[in-house]
Amino acid sequence: MSVSVLGDAQQDSLITTSEVSSLAQANHISIPPSELDDWATLLAGLNHCAKEILALPDYYPAVDTSLYPRTDIHRPSGPKDTDFGGWAWKATVKATSPKSSELQGKTVALKDNVALAGVQCTNGTAAVDWVPLVDATIVTRILDAGGVVKGKSACENNCFGAVRYVPSFADEARKKLMLASDTSVTGPVHNPYAHGYSTGGSSSGSGRLVASGQVDLAIGADQGGSIRLPSANCGLVGLKPTWGLVPYTGCISLEATIDHVGPMAKTVQDCATLLEVIAGTDGIDDRQPYNWPQGHVKFGSGVREHLQSTAASSKPLQGIKVGVLKEGFEDPMTDPNVAAASKAAIAKLGELGAEIIEISIPLHRDSGMIWMVALPMAGTTQGLLANPSGRKQLLFPDRATAVGAQLSQAAFDALGPGGQNIYLRGLFLQQRFGSPLQARCTNLLRKLSDSYDAALRDVDVLVMPTIIMPPVPICEQGGRTLGVLKMLSRTIGATYNTATFNSSGHPGLSLPVGFVPAQADSEVWLPTGLQIVGRKFEDLLVLKAAASWEQRNDWKGLKYGDGAGTGAGTGTGSK
Repeated sequence: MSVSVLGDAQQDSLITTSEVSSLAQANHISIPPSELDDWATLLAGLNHCAKEILALPDYYPAVDTSLYPRTDIHRPSGPKDTDFGGWAWKATVKATSPKSSELQGKTVALKDNVALAGVQCTNGTAAVDWVPLVDATIVTRILDAGGVVKGKSACENNCFGAVRYVPSFADEARKKLMLASDTSVTGPVHNPYAHGYSTGGSSSGSGRLVASGQVDLAIGADQGGSIRLPSANCGLVGLKPTWGLVPYTGCISLEATIDHVGPMAKTVQDCATLLEVIAGTDGIDDRQPYNWPQGHVKFGSGVREHLQSTAASSKPLQGIKVGVLKEGFEDPMTDPNVAAASKAAIAKLGELGAEIIEISIPLHRDSGMIWMVALPMAGTTQGLLANPSGRKQLLFPDRATAVGAQLSQAAFDALGPGGQNIYLRGLFLQQRFGSPLQARCTNLLRKLSDSYDAALRDVDVLVMPTIIMPPVPICEQGGRTLGVLKMLSRTIGATYNTATFNSSGHPGLSLPVGFVPAQADSEVWLPTGLQIVGRKFEDLLVLKAAASWEQRNDWKGLKYGDGAGTGAGTGTGSK
């Protein structure tokens, strides 16, 4: 690298030769004594330049509070005010002059890793105290479409939680454990269909608030299943869009190559409409294609027109090939009732005219293991230390200052076991294996993506259970009381069918398809979901397939388990 600016060797920027030597020794290199003065001069100039840059005003999208006023900002308290854990913060934000009416009057909750200027963004943790100065791009788009933001939904601690693969655990022990919604700094989030049970996560509050009727729509973020898992557990339609379709600008990153933000709603139509509003390039997020302007694809009207044009047809999915992912049902932790619900839903796709074809992708079985190793190596730096180097995105210097170059003991303690797990794994893997392991993971994840692409050349969509087991009870005192191993073990297997599509970037939608008995109590019935995965940037086709199923089936009347007969039933737990 050439030296474009030497900088002035001002007194407060001088670097001593001792500092140069210490820097070199700390990084296991040696500098000849004859060169120490030269390096001290060079680094002194650099030190001065860095200080000058930090003195310059930051550059970020300004928020016009006269156009987007926000009122009644407060932290809710008590079970009813929080909707039994759903809300982290409340506020009312609406545009005084909306640009369109796509979301006119619709109320929206934002996952608490999405920036809303003037409202604390906890990211589910006490590790960082941060109040954003900006609105995320998707927030502005929602407000411009006439939507009303009602606040921030609770999310799990630092949005970490799910562990895919722990080979030392016996399968029977693993079957009793899964992702629970009790790690957020704001408290546990209860399933709206059965108090005391998990909503899934990490977009736990978003799932709760839409399902309980607190809001019409919600925004979730998804790096391993965090939109789809709570959608499945709460009876919602949740879409992890194609990677880069929706700008992540203004959302706290976990790891840029798997970051997704997307809609959660009660119906496919509402999900599609919200996607239409928030999708499209914003010119800031380097995850996005340069040639995909907002409104380029009419997801909402596309679904509406599809339903209208096929309303009189008994075969609305005629010509669509549905690939049943064989390995998506083969994890030993798969609950038989969940599998039965998904298979029945797939059969109904066939009744709607779709051609059902079994597809085998053997690498799917190992996808979680690869994802689990790849995530902490980059996620430690990006998600925990707020340093996504090498990316062209909107970054938060004020939040990075609060985080620091490494975690303090207080910050580490505040993370909870999920974040601590990622941090320690990242440190261990970097020290033990270094960049060759990360490079190998990256290449294998590309192989996985290519495998799905190849399968999707033969079929239009892939289907499998969203989450392979039903929700379990949460810990009212927070999962940390269980101990680190038991706490983390609850998440094993939860992301078996979801995390892989974060790495591949394919769109994945969770569609509610019925109720199954809870693991802990067969008298408690909770929702389960079918995941529909499509080709990249063909999110509309995924939505159309889901909408056709939804139009012809009442999922709330379907039960799968002992005493449920053929699947028809009316019980829906304790909502």
